[in-house]
Amino acid sequence: MAPTKELSKDTRNKIVALHQAGKTESAIGKQLGVKKSTVGAIIRKWKTYKTTANLPRSGAPRKISARGVKMTTRTVSRYPRTTRGDLVNDLQKAGTNVTKATVSNTLRRQGLRSCSARRVPLLKPVHIRARLKFAREHLDVPEEYWENVTWSDETKVELFGRNTTRRNTIPTVKYGGGNIMLCGCLSAKGPGRLVRVHERMNGAMYCEILSANLRPSARALKMKRGWVFQHDNHPKHTARATKEWLHKKHLKVLEWPSQSPDLNPIENLWRELKDRVACRQPQNISALEICMEEWANIPATVCANLVKTYRKRLTSVIANKGYITKY
Repeated sequence: MAPTKELSKDTRNKIVALHQAGKTESAIGKQLGVKKSTVGAIIRKWKTYKTTANLPRSGAPRKISARGVKMTTRTVSRYPRTTRGDLVNDLQKAGTNVTKATVSNTLRRQGLRSCSARRVPLLKPVHIRARLKFAREHLDVPEEYWENVTWSDETKVELFGRNTTRRNTIPTVKYGGGNIMLCGCLSAKGPGRLVRVHERMNGAMYCEILSANLRPSARALKMKRGWVFQHDNHPKHTARATKEWLHKKHLKVLEWPSQSPDLNPIENLWRELKDRVACRQPQNISALEICMEEWANIPATVCANLVKTYRKRLTSVIANKGYITKY
């Protein structure tokens, strides 16, 4: 049967007006070209509800009962890592057969949404106190101070380790198919030098990398006199040889709270780099050399924006009472 066309609101109002004028349902139907049964239904609706507008419709009954909704919501609230498949199985045992999409829609109506678990550092009370202390002490530091900081870090880039930009099928192998280790830095003026580390890095090797690349990066980025160097509290960074080298070079080092990657803007730049590399789909370890090319192609404005909003990071740490922030 072909679907019927709904009468316009104007036509329905005309039917009511003609009825009030004393015309019969048949006469109204002939005049407007509408079936008598339709005219009668509209008139009855108007008499009952005093309107010709569409009334709310109940729709199909929910597949999950009110009891099932409570059970599902309670399970997810207690155990956030519960998957949709687990919930489908639980409901099936209770006699309700539904799909994962139905479970998602039910949870969404209850104000619950799924998300990917994010890896965050384990924070002990000493870390939380140190993060809060750092955020409060630097909250009112002028923006010019952060613009004169050189931020540094190391990261691992896996061959098949980044898949945020592609949703189609990609080849997968154990342990990411191999990786390379990189060491780099940035400032508000842009990215500094990026170095590939071929061996396991210790304090001596770290000093060699700093000696060959830190000051050249600072000169290329046109850092002002008295610029500040930032690195985290990894053992190779706090080794005696490293401290002696930094002291010998008269470099100011930013005192850093442990377990605080969200406070280092270079973490965001690593994500930018890995996304760019993933888009080019390298097929072997040698192809990962494109990291150098993509790093150089990152606009200076990206770095400037990361540093410009640094005060927001500090505010978020304080708002979260020292715990990890969205950054």
